[in-house]
Amino acid sequence: MPARPLVLFPDRRLSLPANPVDEFGSRLKALADDVADTLLAASAIGLTAPHIGISERVMVIRLSPDEDLRIYVNPQIFWASPETAVHDEGSISMPGVRERITRPARIRFGFHDLAGATHEEEAEGFFAAVVQHEIDQLNGIFWIDRLSRLKRDRLLKRFEKLKSASSL
Repeated sequence: MPARPLVLFPDRRLSLPANPVDEFGSRLKALADDVADTLLAASAIGLTAPHIGISERVMVIRLSPDEDLRIYVNPQIFWASPETAVHDEGSISMPGVRERITRPARIRFGFHDLAGATHEEEAEGFFAAVVQHEIDQLNGIFWIDRLSRLKRDRLLKRFEKLKSASSL
């Protein structure tokens, strides 16, 4: 499948909760392939169906180029550790800016595979941060919503300057 165009900030679709997947079959497989192909074309670490304009709870993660793609359907967090960790985050939908985000250091989450079977997995460190970031996106929480108002305002100013400079 071909890579699809990305939905870019400030498109309001990035702030809407995605719909749960309730049919598992060839249409879902094609959507997952499109998300995966777009992730690979953009050299991203994680990508959701809303990033390509489809409001469905599908996310694809690949932490490094030598890893296989991981596809998660209807993911949800069941448990999060009280311990936290800080990681640099950004979004392919808001290129050029990054900021440090504090999140739980470990999580346990559930999901379906493409055939509809349910699974549970634990994640820690960078993997946990990526899963939480993408599940937030599926829940309509854009990553900058996790920043303080001051940090968000500064980041938005930097982003506007980058956009202005690139359109010259």
